[in-house]
Amino acid sequence: MVLPNANLLDVVDLSKRYGRFWALKNASFAIRPGEILGLIGPNGSGKTTLFSCVAGVTPATSGSVVARSGEAKSPERKEVLYFLPEGVQPWPEQTVDWVLRFISGLHGASPERRGQVADALALEPLFAARLGELSKGEHRRVMLAVGLLTPQPLLMLDEPFDGLDLRQTRDAMRVLREHADTGRTLFLSIHQLADAARICDRLVLLSGGQIAGEGTLEELRAKAKLADGGVEEVFLALT
Repeated sequence: MVLPNANLLDVVDLSKRYGRFWALKNASFAIRPGEILGLIGPNGSGKTTLFSCVAGVTPATSGSVVARSGEAKSPERKEVLYFLPEGVQPWPEQTVDWVLRFISGLHGASPERRGQVADALALEPLFAARLGELSKGEHRRVMLAVGLLTPQPLLMLDEPFDGLDLRQTRDAMRVLREHADTGRTLFLSIHQLADAARICDRLVLLSGGQIAGEGTLEELRAKAKLADGGVEEVFLALT
């Protein structure tokens, strides 16, 4: 099946069942090239399940993920996307400098690119620290750097701002926006609605494992029949 449009990926009727419980049901939406797409919903809405199924980490019960060349089976998706789960803590005994050099070498990122990412996320003071010694926010910044040094056209980040303070969140948003401006697509799972409104070009609203809406804030306002209002008002109106 070849896509009739220019979407990077189409998620089609993706569902995941655990016993009798549907954690995700008939989720369909598009991921477009060069955009920052936000997946928003409260805790327990199915965001992590959806991300894991799209990335192919967790097998879906039904549905498909379709790339431009056709349906992308789970093993093939690693060519299209890089998924950074929330809470992942690899290489606890290695230093930050070692991790950045290792990832750069593994994925062919130049020393110049590695330096730019480290500077943008203020990581140089942490170079000698082991990952297992870092605070939650410091570790999150290192993992963001890992994602930014990978080459796949789609970068999926689960709760990228978790553990960051207000200034760090603002700086991380700036770095991600600059990264998207180079043409890479970012798909972010975010539970803080204010953060989603600040950085995302389009939004996918998830409630109870089902998609409640997809589009720009203006498009979602129109669907909710609201004259104005932010992400919170729109989400409440559609769920």
